[in-house]
Amino acid sequence: MAPSWLTTVAWVALGLGGLCAAAILADIYAAGHRQKMRIMEAVWPVNALYLGPFAVWAYVRFGRPQSRRWQREHGDAPGKPHWVSTTIGVMHCGAGCTLGDIIAETGIFLLAITIVGHALWAEYIGDYVLALLLGIVFQFFAIAPMRGLSVGKGLIETAKADVLSLTAFEVGLFGWMALMAFVFFPNPHLHPDTAAYWFLMQIGMIAGFFTAYPVNAWLIRRGIKEAM
Repeated sequence: MAPSWLTTVAWVALGLGGLCAAAILADIYAAGHRQKMRIMEAVWPVNALYLGPFAVWAYVRFGRPQSRRWQREHGDAPGKPHWVSTTIGVMHCGAGCTLGDIIAETGIFLLAITIVGHALWAEYIGDYVLALLLGIVFQFFAIAPMRGLSVGKGLIETAKADVLSLTAFEVGLFGWMALMAFVFFPNPHLHPDTAAYWFLMQIGMIAGFFTAYPVNAWLIRRGIKEAM
C-alpha cells in the first residue's frame, strides 16, 4: 500500500491534471478557440493530464493563437522558436502514449493478465502496441493534411515519423515503470486501482517526454517529422 502522504499528493496531482485538461477543453469548445488542425483539440488536453499547468501555459501561448477566432481578433499567429515546435511534436507522441497506456494498463489489470507471473511485462507489450496505434492516428491527422497525402502514403510517412519518436517516449516511461515495480514498491506492488499508481505514471510520462525530445528534434531537423 502507498503511504498516506503519497496518496494525498497523488490526488492533488491527478486533480490538477484533470482541471488543466478541462480548462483547455473549455477554451477550445466553450470559448470558441477551435484549432485549425483538429487533432490538436485532443492533443492539448490529453497532455495536460500529466503536464498540468505547463500544458495550459503552452496552449495559451502557442495553441490558442492557432485558432480561427484568435486570428480574426489578433491577426496572424506569432512565430514559434524551434524548441516550441519540438515540444509540440513530442506532445503529439505523448497524446497517443498517454491514452494507450491508460487503456492498456486498466485493461490488463481488470483482466489480471500476467507474463511469467508479473503484470509489468504484459503492461509493456500492451502499452507499446496500443500507444503505437494511437500515436500513428494522432500523427496521421497532422502529417497527411499538412503534406496533402493520400491515406496509404500518409500512413507510411506517419509510421516513419512516429515509431522512433514513440519508442523513445516509451523508453523513459518503461524505465520509470521498472523502478516503480522493482525499487519503489517491490512488495506489495502498486496497481492501477490506486491514485498513487497514476500519480507515479504522470511522472513516468514526464520522463518519457524528456527522452523523446532529442529524437523529435532530430526527426524535425531531418524533415521526417513536420515542425508544428
